[in-house]
Amino acid sequence: MSITQISLSLSFPLAYASCYCAPSLGLFFNLSCHHHRRRRRRRLPTALPPTTSSVPKTTVTTIISFLPRFLDPHFLTGNCLLSRMERFWTGSGIGTNKDMVEKLQTYGVVRSKKVSEVMENIDRAFFVPDDVPPYVDTPVPIGYNATISAPHMHATCLQLLEKHLQPGMRALDVGSGTGYLTACFALMVGPEGRVVGVEHIPELVASSMENIKKSAAAPLLKEGSLSLHVGDGRQGWAECAPYDAIHVGAAATEIPPALIDQLKPGGRMVIPVGNIFQDLKVVDKDSDGSVSIHDETSVRYVPLTSREAQLRDN
Repeated sequence: MSITQISLSLSFPLAYASCYCAPSLGLFFNLSCHHHRRRRRRRLPTALPPTTSSVPKTTVTTIISFLPRFLDPHFLTGNCLLSRMERFWTGSGIGTNKDMVEKLQTYGVVRSKKVSEVMENIDRAFFVPDDVPPYVDTPVPIGYNATISAPHMHATCLQLLEKHLQPGMRALDVGSGTGYLTACFALMVGPEGRVVGVEHIPELVASSMENIKKSAAAPLLKEGSLSLHVGDGRQGWAECAPYDAIHVGAAATEIPPALIDQLKPGGRMVIPVGNIFQDLKVVDKDSDGSVSIHDETSVRYVPLTSREAQLRDN
């Protein structure tokens, strides 16, 4: 797939929006605002690191009619913002789980041997609805106003947490959904480690267990080093704390204190934070207990909320 440099000239009513760019994709937005003469450039979110490969110089002018839909909390979930423009591939030509992982390697999302091995061993097809092509780079609805994230977001989170998912370590997956990342974590830490998935929709917990039983992580579920529980993930799972790695699969308005408390010194948490505009934040706890936070990329996830609120519009 060739990536074309795009210049998008359009009027946009938000005063702060003047120019966005995704240099790693050669994607640029020139958003002219009538209230401000000065233009500034903001980086558009992307899961891809900057690349040294050349980008075609072709310029295309268009209007993005779906920009206002950013305000819809269900527009993009578990994806880079604007990923419908940045989708790395469609289902065409991707017939196996291995093909999917190789595509992620091609685009630089999967960069380590360990992550590629785990994603090859845990077949995504076991974790998406039967009537959905499993290897398309897009989030997929799984019912109950929840989704399974796009493959590139799974890969991004695995890369960010890899050093904290070594054999024997402990991991917590908040909003475990279909159980896909929970299963990946379990393979990475092995039988000597411990992985806990927490999901507040009982039906999803039950179906995720069935999904995992079909996968390479089935023995770990049977032996008990991998477990899934019904609960409010905002409170973590104190019984098995502290955790070397914590992943949160829904966007919190702020980082839940309980999760920071349950993060082990030296550990790392990856969590989307925000409302309309969200950032994937990386939270590192130093050996002395101090916490540092940085933004990895902008994303769009469903909200981390109560079970009642999540099901309200179901």
